[in-house]
Amino acid sequence: MTPGGDNPAAAGPSLSDMFDPRQTAAVGKGRRRDRRPWALAALLLGLTCGSTLYVGGWQYGLWIVVVLAVHEAGHYLQARRYGLRASPPFFIPFPLQPFGTLGAVIQLRRRLPHRRALFDMAISGPIAGLVPALLLALVGVGRSSWAPLAADPWPRDEPLLFNMLGHWLLGAPPPDHVLVLHPMAMAAWVGIYITALNLIPVGQLDGGHILYALLGRRAHGVSIILLASAVGGAVVFAYWHWLVPLGLLALFGLRHPPTLDDDPGLGRARTLLGWLMLLFVLVGWSPRPLITALG
Repeated sequence: MTPGGDNPAAAGPSLSDMFDPRQTAAVGKGRRRDRRPWALAALLLGLTCGSTLYVGGWQYGLWIVVVLAVHEAGHYLQARRYGLRASPPFFIPFPLQPFGTLGAVIQLRRRLPHRRALFDMAISGPIAGLVPALLLALVGVGRSSWAPLAADPWPRDEPLLFNMLGHWLLGAPPPDHVLVLHPMAMAAWVGIYITALNLIPVGQLDGGHILYALLGRRAHGVSIILLASAVGGAVVFAYWHWLVPLGLLALFGLRHPPTLDDDPGLGRARTLLGWLMLLFVLVGWSPRPLITALG
């Protein structure tokens, strides 16, 4: 049911109104406003395709956009399933090495009705995006190779998942060798890294939404502890590049807004799936994604 319910005023213009020039103009103006987000989304998608092609070539540019698009489609289709008005996905171009993009976002125009809807909305994007990303990782790592550290233009700490795939598909590396990724594998690496980063259970990230769906208002205290631990880790291990994103997370707020009805629980299946997805951060995220630039 759309907002407005059985209110006749919410049903749209009557037959007589359709012949009123003022009403027709108002309807036309509303439709033009509805097209504006899609026009902006199409422009940003085109710019992101260009920035990723510029950074990594056509194979990388094509596949990373596919991974991000599937991720956002998971969120969007879940919003439509619950009858929520959602914006189209807005891609964020970033024409600099090594990513070429900062991901994509969608906006909801209504508060979610309950924690189960929040959970479904939050988890559907990461699950959907991981399907093509993991397939690309299997194919792309198989086309990659071990090479001396100096031969890698963008050396990095590999996530545990990529280290396991490299050992499985290519064998153990020689000393002082790193995994030099095929463009397809690089797209998978970025997609998995962004997914894992987004699953960190803090604030308005997908992981923050999942944590709130699992714990309700207790999630706020957990987020504070996690953020404080991350700041401590950044200082102890000299990961100074963490401080900017951590500061932004704190600035955007750690307290998650409640749903319209926080009482309904998730059930065992959703609860188990939620905790498993949050644990994916441990295998998909790297504390130093760029050693030369950020280490």
